[in-house]
Amino acid sequence: MSDGQWYLLYVSSGHEEQARRNLEQRIKYMDIGGEVLEIIIPTTKEIEIKGGKRRTVNRKAFPGYIMVRMELNEHSWDIVRNTPGVVGFVSAGTKPVPLAPEETERILQRMEETPSEVKTTFKKGESVRVTDGPFIDFIGKVSEINLSKGKVTVLLSLFGRETQVELDLLGVEKI
Repeated sequence: MSDGQWYLLYVSSGHEEQARRNLEQRIKYMDIGGEVLEIIIPTTKEIEIKGGKRRTVNRKAFPGYIMVRMELNEHSWDIVRNTPGVVGFVSAGTKPVPLAPEETERILQRMEETPSEVKTTFKKGESVRVTDGPFIDFIGKVSEINLSKGKVTVLLSLFGRETQVELDLLGVEKI
């Protein structure tokens, strides 16, 4: 028994989870578990700072797509493409084209990586409130964001003058 090849499926954007569940149900009821081996929604992990809290979130790497590892034949192809929520296979012609092994490996490896970059909810020039430290409850404008250090430079009005203050990303929140 071979271990199949990976194929990319178009699905209704925002309904990847529903398409995956529908496909799993059809595989179970049509008894083709030996032909359709694995279904994955490609995601990446990101560190997000929201409301002063740092958390790791999973984001869809390719919204509107899911990956399926399967043995492609007429029967399995027909069942997968006629699943509710599945728009079709990603292909160059009429027949589905499997993903290159290097491409598949890169996607699967990217899903396992721990996030190194922090995603923030604010941008340069936006107003923020300081939530921690000696400048708590001060309001200022973001002048610089340094994700690698986890710091943000904010222009605060101190004693009637604008002063640049470097703060931790967790110590500020968007207004």
